[in-house]
Amino acid sequence: MPLLHAEHCSMHFKGLKAVQDFTLDLEEGELVGLIGPNGAGKTTVFNMLTGVYVPTEGKIFFQGQEITESKAWQINQGGIARTFQNIRLFGDMTVLDNIRVALSFRIKYKMLDAVLRWAKYEKEETRVIEESMELLRLFHLDGKQHFLAKNLPYGEQRRLEIARALATKPKLLLLDEPAAGMNHKESEELMQLIRWIREHFNLTILLIEHHMPVVMGICERIKVLDFGQTIAEGTPLEIQSNKRVIEAYLGEEVED
Repeated sequence: MPLLHAEHCSMHFKGLKAVQDFTLDLEEGELVGLIGPNGAGKTTVFNMLTGVYVPTEGKIFFQGQEITESKAWQINQGGIARTFQNIRLFGDMTVLDNIRVALSFRIKYKMLDAVLRWAKYEKEETRVIEESMELLRLFHLDGKQHFLAKNLPYGEQRRLEIARALATKPKLLLLDEPAAGMNHKESEELMQLIRWIREHFNLTILLIEHHMPVVMGICERIKVLDFGQTIAEGTPLEIQSNKRVIEAYLGEEVED
């Protein structure tokens, strides 16, 4: 089976059909884009894949195991991590502590070890700090580990959010509009960062993005939603020339 397999998934909220009959296969190492107009159901798809919502219909499998009704924390610990359209850092915590929180579920000491500060506690805390600092170094944030997260510039907050997601050691990373609010230079740097992340961490990436140069520049395959339904899927070149996609979505981008 592919790394991720979602088959005929739908999400209904009373009378609203947010997503209808969504099917997706992600192979290991792929970088796939999910695009569509606002309200097309993209974030709802992410929420189904990460356990925020249980699909009204359909099934989801990850690494051959069904996760359709798994809790969000179980899915995260199982190897799927995500970022959000609106950055969700712990703003009043330090940059370092934002990473340490993400590593907490892999801590191997017990409460008594921490209270009495036994050797096991000290060893684990040293490991967590070392791993956290290594991630911050990779994302060029190691000089700001004691800054409050809310005081970082916008682009660095985005990098911190991605670093925090990677701290959970995922196999699949879902990025929800990572270029939102970025200028052209920052978007170019983000594209390079995403390519580097995939190679360095050996990841599969599913990306929601409205910024078409980013999507077309880095994605190998793109899936298009409109009113909760898939209207097209293919390579960037195929999507750019698809009349239905242009009519529903890309036409507005071209005119801009």
